[in-house]
Amino acid sequence: MFKAMNSRKLLSDTRRTFPATKVHCQQPSRILIVDVTSPSWTNTCSVLSEALENTLCLACSLTGPCRVPLLSLYVVQNQQECLLPFTQVKENFARIQACISELRLLPREGSFPQGGCGVVQAVQDGLQQFKQYSRHTTAGGSTNSSVEITILTSQSSKEMVKQLEKKLKDVDLVSLRRIQVIEVLKRDFLEPEDVEQCMPAEETSNNDIAILGMDIDVQTIEDNVISLEMLFKTWLHDYGTEREHLHLLLPSGGFSHATAPKTTLMCLKCDLQERLLDPALLSGTADGTVRAADLNSPCQMAAWPATVLYKLRVVKALKSEGVCESVLYGLPFIIKPTSCWQLDWDELEINQHSFHALCHSLLKRKWMLLAKREPQNASPNWNIVVHSYYIIVPSDSATLLVKAVAIRELLLPSTFPALLAEHPERVHGPIESALNSLEVEVAYNPLHLKSNLYKYLKSVLYKPLHRQQAQPRDQRPERHQPKQHQSRAKATVAPLLMAPSPVQAFRPAAARRDSCERSLLPKEYDEFLQ
Repeated sequence: MFKAMNSRKLLSDTRRTFPATKVHCQQPSRILIVDVTSPSWTNTCSVLSEALENTLCLACSLTGPCRVPLLSLYVVQNQQECLLPFTQVKENFARIQACISELRLLPREGSFPQGGCGVVQAVQDGLQQFKQYSRHTTAGGSTNSSVEITILTSQSSKEMVKQLEKKLKDVDLVSLRRIQVIEVLKRDFLEPEDVEQCMPAEETSNNDIAILGMDIDVQTIEDNVISLEMLFKTWLHDYGTEREHLHLLLPSGGFSHATAPKTTLMCLKCDLQERLLDPALLSGTADGTVRAADLNSPCQMAAWPATVLYKLRVVKALKSEGVCESVLYGLPFIIKPTSCWQLDWDELEINQHSFHALCHSLLKRKWMLLAKREPQNASPNWNIVVHSYYIIVPSDSATLLVKAVAIRELLLPSTFPALLAEHPERVHGPIESALNSLEVEVAYNPLHLKSNLYKYLKSVLYKPLHRQQAQPRDQRPERHQPKQHQSRAKATVAPLLMAPSPVQAFRPAAARRDSCERSLLPKEYDEFLQ
């Protein structure tokens, strides 16, 4: 669904300045800038609001460290306006929902002229707010130190990048990890190759423009709920690059399998990425209890939060057709070559090429790998080491899939009676008729199935804002700010483990621009084969 528009990639220098902090601090804060001067804002408004609300209800419901710690939302009309100053996402869904409701009520197409530098001004104002927030929270003991900016626009992304390049060259970008410029287009305006990609990918090849010592990621996306939702869901991935997540240990080449020393190993350094959210991590979806990954258990692994370095030693190769699905269990996880910034460039490059070679060879041989998890550092509590095993499955992409596989102690006896060769016509006919009536799809697409989970989570999270009700802006008290910050901020006051597997109404424009308000700082400003 995304179309790469540029080919140059450069790792941001600011990524190399991250301090060695706790995992949850590695998640960047988010600034979302929405350009509402688009001719197609009528349609984009509703789908954007729904997609954003869906993603944030997930972020608020997931147990553990918040994957989107802070969010700020700007809209660009005649000029920029901050609808939501930096707000802690968890425990503030009602406030976020009120902000999204206001977003839905913005004027439709034709209300504002295109052009101007409103987006760039919003970027500058957002960075200034984050700087103020960081100064405040650092004094309070918080160490969140980076921010990512996502710009949604229907203007030419190339022109947008030119504006950013020109206007940001003298701005302090130390805390800025990345800018995403997302060009949102109607289906009719997409190139043919984009239209064919009807299923949006969670991870796309990001081709960035490298300027100003940081990354500008340029993408094109279709303006529908699913595409925008999958874009926002990338925020839920682990963005920590402080260390790799997994070491995949293979026998070193150059020896026969009988004579090779068991200590001679090749190590591929990898990152783990969730393929699915664990439903057990969504509060309110179980029986009142919340399950979390027990990182001390030898049979459990988790890609989130990535606090432990796992080691999987490959012990055997398996023919792909020889693995029964019934012995695989737990959530699947994706293995990718690491992007840990602490490795030097040569090591990163060799590691990536080795990983790609492994994927290619496994596909060619039609093999899977059987791997045993190496124990963590020995401790007095573990006199007996319990080993867990995993199947590693190749794909036609530069990734591997890993799932836990059953071991002797867990396997239960099962009887599989032989299938009869012939059946009475009185039963065979009705079965055939029933099957013939079914719609047949070539492949399973999970995006076609809905479970009402979003509605359920929103109902659980819903908490009315009692202290301040929505009211026309011209009836609200003015909050002035210094003239140099030409923005407005409106604060509505009030307030899945690797289970055993690593796998209000709109206010008139005249009332909106009568004065500039100060962006309030809310209280909570606190990764063998031959």
